[in-house]
Amino acid sequence: MADHRDGTRAAYDGIAELYASMFADRLETRPFARNMIGTFAELVRATGNLRAADVGCGPGHLTAMLHDLGLDAFGLDLSPAMVDHARRAHPALRFDEARMEAVPVEDDALGGVLAHYSVIHTPPGELPALLAEQARVLAPGGLLLVSFFATDGPQPVRFDHKVAPAYSWPADRFAESLAGAGFDTFARLLHDPASERGFLDAHLLARLPQSEPEDLAR
Repeated sequence: MADHRDGTRAAYDGIAELYASMFADRLETRPFARNMIGTFAELVRATGNLRAADVGCGPGHLTAMLHDLGLDAFGLDLSPAMVDHARRAHPALRFDEARMEAVPVEDDALGGVLAHYSVIHTPPGELPALLAEQARVLAPGGLLLVSFFATDGPQPVRFDHKVAPAYSWPADRFAESLAGAGFDTFARLLHDPASERGFLDAHLLARLPQSEPEDLAR
């Protein structure tokens, strides 16, 4: 049986240039998302660890935004065509083909991870492992900003996204999944939909706990 990622990869490969033309300047009309990303970047800078991954980076426009906001940002995407476009559009930045479930970064390395509507194609049963992988690569005190489509119901809802099958999530359920991966969700923003789908747009900002100081008395 084919992995769901195979279909998602093929779907985005087929529309990479169209997608880039539609979304490269999308945040100019998305003030909530734009300001959450700015807050995320400010908090990552405050940790002193400027390394940040844009997972599911698509055409690389948000990777470039994080770079402009002072982070040492790089992008990862499942789609080779998206990575190729991002490299051509932003040649000074690093982009690699990779799965969000297997980030090619050492443990405790990053100050921040941005997942901007990039987890929406992940089936609910696979989300805990994906979030655990983001926790693995983040240093203690590191930050994760995840954006997704939210539903008012009690369960995730599968829907026919224009590119590949996707899922919307109750914000509380998603925050519970973040807690299960070791994150503390300390800020959330839900606002009216920006599309005809009718789902809310959700942005959750979460942090890993700082390492406990060693007991010097032992």
